[in-house]
Amino acid sequence: MRRRLATAFLMVAAFLSAPSVATAQSGGLAWAPCEEEPSAECATLAVPIDWSRPRGPKVDIALARRKATDPSARIGSLLINPGGPGGSGVEAAYGAPGFFTEDIQRRFDIVGFDPRGVARSHPVVCSASLYNQMPYVVMKNQADFDRWDAYSRKLRQDCRARTGPLYDHVDSASVARDMDAIRAALGEEKLTYYGISYGTLMGQMYAELFPNRIRALALDSNMDHSLGVKGFLDSESVGAEDAFDQFVGWCDADESCALHGRDVRAVWEDLLAKARRGELLYPGTKDLKMTELQVIYQGVLGTEGPDWRLLSEMLNAMAGGPPPSDIPPPPGRGPVQGELAQLPTAVLCQDYNLRVRNYHEYAALMRSSARLAPDMRFNPMPTEDLPICMNHPTANPQHPLRYRGTAPLLLGNSLHDPATPIAWATNAARQLGPKAVLLTYEGWGHRIYGKDECSTLAFDAYLISLKVPAPGTRCAVTLAKTTLKDQPRQWPTNGLHW
Repeated sequence: MRRRLATAFLMVAAFLSAPSVATAQSGGLAWAPCEEEPSAECATLAVPIDWSRPRGPKVDIALARRKATDPSARIGSLLINPGGPGGSGVEAAYGAPGFFTEDIQRRFDIVGFDPRGVARSHPVVCSASLYNQMPYVVMKNQADFDRWDAYSRKLRQDCRARTGPLYDHVDSASVARDMDAIRAALGEEKLTYYGISYGTLMGQMYAELFPNRIRALALDSNMDHSLGVKGFLDSESVGAEDAFDQFVGWCDADESCALHGRDVRAVWEDLLAKARRGELLYPGTKDLKMTELQVIYQGVLGTEGPDWRLLSEMLNAMAGGPPPSDIPPPPGRGPVQGELAQLPTAVLCQDYNLRVRNYHEYAALMRSSARLAPDMRFNPMPTEDLPICMNHPTANPQHPLRYRGTAPLLLGNSLHDPATPIAWATNAARQLGPKAVLLTYEGWGHRIYGKDECSTLAFDAYLISLKVPAPGTRCAVTLAKTTLKDQPRQWPTNGLHW
């Protein structure tokens, strides 16, 4: 463990000693109306593929901007990213008027970017035919492990060949350097940033690398980049189980739950057993059989919003009841059409060392998760990614965060978040030190901005006036007050992970 941490710190030191982004990047941005959304402006910024070679080959980073609606009140540019990995900041900028408050829109040019290796910024691509051969991600024996061991090596080779040199440089520390290049190109002396979920990891890396170039760093639903593979999987399982417990409690109390009056946990267990036997059909289909992973995915996705009512309707339909009027697509990875498949999971593989040596080690990890999550068994998001990453080099390995700046930082998290558990935000805030303040929303779901007035106004006050809440501030909520469906200001998820 000490050797791994020493390696991590050396890699961070190497990034810190590399040429400054501010000196490597010069010139402005050529903004023009976006083809997809003419009411917004788009541009690209060329940055080095390898920041240790600033004069080497470049990659274009796609940007989109919504200009401040009140130029006289404008503070500057607000850089944003919705997470993933794989989330499009360009599309987040397109949707900014439906997400941010009018006060934020008045005062900031809202600028979104697609991180390197994602969407419009030279995405990581692989052969679709090989991608579609992906084995079932939950391994049951050594033969499954051996199959995945061979497949993950072949997949990485294919994706690396098709993506080109950028494939080895899509980690979040490199993205943070791109963010500083964007800051410089926008003409901002210091960065103002709002990131959700995996977007918080980009912000955390920025805080480490450029502590004196921060105006405001607002991190909503936080990653924890200090966790090894066991801690990562265990904490995710705890978060999924906690969120499911909250759903069961609501279902027991609220007559609008389609399973109200029934033993929800017993229904859940029966669905998992049918899925393992290959007997469970996806609602609204005649021959699409569900896996155990897909059932558990339903539980996590239904608690991310949360949309407990739809989750109850889906589980009821799986158990033989009527299907809901609006059936979501099957969760998890599915086959892709065409010649190429995008694989933003490569970003996660470069940020987290998720390698396991053999099936014995893997099975021990899964047993640990199951003990912590007796209903959910595991969180499907890292469980789905781990096999892909298990033979992958890690460019930006896990390590405790270090922040030496003077600007206050604001972190926010739901108390019951199945994707980025509250423990992650607590750990990240502690690692970032006394300048980091954690705001806890005592409600449910993934993301807190826009969930209620308390959380939203706290983020706005910080971004606009640099005022942070008092340490330990919590935004209270009651079950009667929460919106369980169609939360306002919701960016499209695009099937993202974090």
